[in-house]
Amino acid sequence: MANLLVTGAAGFIGANFVRYWREQNPKDGIVALDALTYAGNAANLDGINQVDFIHGDIRDQALVARLMADHRIDTLVHFAAESHVDRSIKGPDVFIETNVLGTHALLKVARRHWLDSGSGQPHRFHHVSTDEVYGTLGRDDPAFTETTPYAPNSPYAASKAASDHLVRAYHYTYGLEVTTSNCSNNYGPYQFPEKLIPLFIANALHGRALPIYGDGQQVRDWLYVEDHCRGIEQVLRKGRVGECYNIGGGEELANLVVIDTLCAAIDKAFAHDPMLAARFPDSPAAEGKATASLKINVADRPGHDRRYAIDEKKIRDELGYAPAHGFADWFAQTLQWYLANESWWRSIMDGSYRSWIADNYGHRAGVAV
Repeated sequence: MANLLVTGAAGFIGANFVRYWREQNPKDGIVALDALTYAGNAANLDGINQVDFIHGDIRDQALVARLMADHRIDTLVHFAAESHVDRSIKGPDVFIETNVLGTHALLKVARRHWLDSGSGQPHRFHHVSTDEVYGTLGRDDPAFTETTPYAPNSPYAASKAASDHLVRAYHYTYGLEVTTSNCSNNYGPYQFPEKLIPLFIANALHGRALPIYGDGQQVRDWLYVEDHCRGIEQVLRKGRVGECYNIGGGEELANLVVIDTLCAAIDKAFAHDPMLAARFPDSPAAEGKATASLKINVADRPGHDRRYAIDEKKIRDELGYAPAHGFADWFAQTLQWYLANESWWRSIMDGSYRSWIADNYGHRAGVAV
């Protein structure tokens, strides 16, 4: 039996991880810590049994130390982060505060609790990072490996790179038992609707524009969130201390391909369920028109990385990980989840969030202000 502290547990990937871990490991203790900033939503954890939710900040070292002691934490899984590139371009300070200083605060508490106290307790600090720390790839470049030099190109990626280095340093300097995973683009239930897939689903259902940066040929590797959770579980159970593991979905797709897949799936869903037209009368699909008619091209964002690709050979060979969810089938499942959970995303897309979208995308996102 393990006792986990999961940071960022009310966010997209964190909440999916808590759900996954509780299903797979029903006897383990789970403490879910989240500051509930704009992307954190306590409702993401609704219905999960025997999870202690704590509303708090990872930078509050006294709070984290108390949780570690009171719950006898032996495993810390660190998801908490600011993660949206567009936001980091407009306001980088909070990314440094949360991703760098917040991670360092956790490392200091973990060191004091697990090492300086002299308890000798077996432990693991697992840090969840991103493929964006590696920079960008050309069309024919080999995929990122764990030895690819870091070359972050956005304030977000730079803040995650800094936190990765701190985690590594605490292992090699102090002996903290750490692992790091660098994942590709996640999709699935509970994703905050500022990211491409949930934002474009909501826009399409309301007949709003689908703004495509540049030519839409930026390539990403797409990873279903449950596969990501399984990969982290493999790292926690079998990963070598001090090592990094890339977790990918094995599906390199251009943004435009993802958007076209989304449009086609919405058209198909409306064709099969006449009730959708009544629920979303402003969608082109409600009138039998193509959702793709909403696509517009807008100026590319500054420093937009052209291609990410994950080489997951290390985690496959060492730990036996392989993604189990193909994009075509599981994107359809994801769309069905958003259609079935309209109240969830409507409750999130409130006035303050709509104002942020308007400030950053203007009329291009078709957001009514």
